[in-house]
Amino acid sequence: MEPGTQFVFGTHKEHGFVASFTSSMPSHLAQWFLLREEFEPVPSQPGLFRLSEPERDGPRRTRQAVHDLRRQGYAVHADIALDPAASASPPRPVLPNGLLERRSRLAQAAAGRTTQRGTAPTTSPPSARPIPPKPTYAPTVHLTASGGGRSR
Repeated sequence: MEPGTQFVFGTHKEHGFVASFTSSMPSHLAQWFLLREEFEPVPSQPGLFRLSEPERDGPRRTRQAVHDLRRQGYAVHADIALDPAASASPPRPVLPNGLLERRSRLAQAAAGRTTQRGTAPTTSPPSARPIPPKPTYAPTVHLTASGGGRSR
């Protein structure tokens, strides 16, 4: 282990994926980080933490914890199988969800010229609608049996 190491990750035959911290790290801060990364204290061994639910994608979650702590600027030592720098898994295929294409179309539309805010058209506005001529025939009135006019 290199000098200045603050966190150590590995595997344990009884507890599965484990983590601990060195004396160069304040214990309350180390515990806070490990709890956030879903590690829980091992009651019988102070300073040792085990990954909760290791059967739920334990190796990936442990590598993620190592990655997160390094990204925060901490010196982390990890077994080779748990070190994301040494055991990088192949990238997962990206499923197209259309978001990138939609954003691209929106950006192109926003950059283009619009006719909605353009100048007024140069043609004259249409004139009033013509009134149709009156029909040359008289409407037919239907009489009912009561002898009155229209039936309702």
